[in-house]
Amino acid sequence: MPACCSWNDVCQYETNKVTRIQSMNYGTLKWFLHVIVFSYVSFALVTDKLYQRKEPVISSVHTKVKGVAEVKEEIVENGVRKVVGSIFDTADYTFPLQGNSFFVMTNFLKTEGQVQGLCPEYPTRRTLCSSDQGCRKGWMDPQSRGIQTGRCVVYKGSQKTCEVSAWCPTEAVEEAPRPALLASAENFTVLIKNNIDFPGHNYTTRNILPGLNISCTFHKTQDPQCPIFRLGDIFRQTGDNFSDVAVQGGIMGIEIYWDCNLDGWFHHCRPRYSFRRLDDKNVNESLYPGYNFRYAKYYKENNVEKRTLIKAFGIRFDILVFGTGGKFDLIQLIVYIGSSLSYFALATVFIDFLINTYSSNCCRLHIYPRCSKYCKPNEYYYRKKYESVVEPKRTLKYVSFVDEPHILMVDKQLLGKSLQDAKGQEIPRPPLDFTDLSRLPVSFLDPFPSPGDMAEMQPFSPGDAAEMQPFLKEAAARPKESPGWCQCGRCLPSRLSENRRCLEELCCRRKPGACITTSELFEKLVLSKPTLQFLLLYQEPLLALDPEATNSRLRRCAYRCYIAWRFGSQDLADFAILPSCCRWQIRKAFPKSGAQYGGFRSPY
Repeated sequence: MPACCSWNDVCQYETNKVTRIQSMNYGTLKWFLHVIVFSYVSFALVTDKLYQRKEPVISSVHTKVKGVAEVKEEIVENGVRKVVGSIFDTADYTFPLQGNSFFVMTNFLKTEGQVQGLCPEYPTRRTLCSSDQGCRKGWMDPQSRGIQTGRCVVYKGSQKTCEVSAWCPTEAVEEAPRPALLASAENFTVLIKNNIDFPGHNYTTRNILPGLNISCTFHKTQDPQCPIFRLGDIFRQTGDNFSDVAVQGGIMGIEIYWDCNLDGWFHHCRPRYSFRRLDDKNVNESLYPGYNFRYAKYYKENNVEKRTLIKAFGIRFDILVFGTGGKFDLIQLIVYIGSSLSYFALATVFIDFLINTYSSNCCRLHIYPRCSKYCKPNEYYYRKKYESVVEPKRTLKYVSFVDEPHILMVDKQLLGKSLQDAKGQEIPRPPLDFTDLSRLPVSFLDPFPSPGDMAEMQPFSPGDAAEMQPFLKEAAARPKESPGWCQCGRCLPSRLSENRRCLEELCCRRKPGACITTSELFEKLVLSKPTLQFLLLYQEPLLALDPEATNSRLRRCAYRCYIAWRFGSQDLADFAILPSCCRWQIRKAFPKSGAQYGGFRSPY
């Protein structure tokens, strides 16, 4: 983009030039890819409602658990073991929790009649002792039930433990009862009230529909909108057994997902329920399996404060509400269409990749004949679409030999080495453009040879050994001043300094043969003074120079004519090297008086 130097530079428009390839295969492939992209974009637009403005849900949850359970416990009274039954209702087994959660107790351990006092610890590896030296007065273990007094006392029989100041008797370390004491909690039900709001869309609703049948129970297929859930059915949905989880407890997630379409023509806003086990199912591998906590019930007996410590096992239900509400928005639709247009460029990228495959080794080296057959059209398209540009350097040079079909690119510093023997990269000769030559009036051109003399203009071909002999004799009889690197016998030694001499040590041929300066075309295209004068006047109609300046102009124009003839492109003019024989023939036709020729100079 040009720099902004004036208002004219600012008020302009730039666009890319497009190469149109008229190919049935690539055209069909392009439309096939476009149809796929269009189908995907349209399908995503409709199914995902990408034309809507989405807003996350804001919700509140309230729960009510219903159910009654009978719990039978074994107690020892006056040395007699009895089974006592008790009734547990909602107030006994449910506990309010912060957030969208509620807890249902399914199992428990009791330690009754605890009072503040001194008593031995429950025997464990950390509390067992044999004397008072094994106990530390005032020491509190985080796992202990109280503060040690420093005495070692008898717990039961021969077992001795450290005495503590605590609620006595201390809690025993026991396993949770099996089966769970409240195993019938499987039949409890919970009513979930969920109110949601989309303030951006000014829309509020809830999960309880008008005219709800209060005797319904949620079923995934038969009654998916019922907000009353049976606890056992929740675990059945996740593939778990309620009776097994009830022993040590667990954590269950109830997910409520709202996907609301708030457009008037297709309004829909109903919850979808799902369930997920949130705690570790592998109880045997867990360090602290299940879910439990402790609480106490305090009372007074004979003016002595007592308590019943209860270790409650149960299931915590976490209600997770999420979702979005969408409503049509023109800006969202425009943004989606604009972003989707970039997907259509995938067809261009893929087809360009196919066109570029001709440069791979399998195509260039013709390793696989089938691959090579399909790569020939790609090579043609590649030449039409891409233009290779070489970075200009001081060491960059282009060389053209009359007996080779390609141009040689030399990109290295020559230190005392002849350019004739330099190695480089072979690049194809650009196609010639004859449009400018066709515009030249015939009167300005010297007469060309008749059709019978066209044989004199044919390029030399060294394929026939008999035809090689005259040229080999001519090369053997070259003048004494002809250097050793010359193959045509018409080159002259360079008169430049030693470090620049290698740039002029170049012949028009790679192998011995006739010099290009002996061709009739060289005379007509390079050395014809009327032609060169016409080209100069064609560029500057009022050109009037003295003879010395005219020779300089004609000499430079002859250089350019040779480059356009042999290199086929003016883009190579600044880096093209003329053979010594051609250069001296041009200098001989248009000499420079009283000064030495400067030779090739890199423009960079």
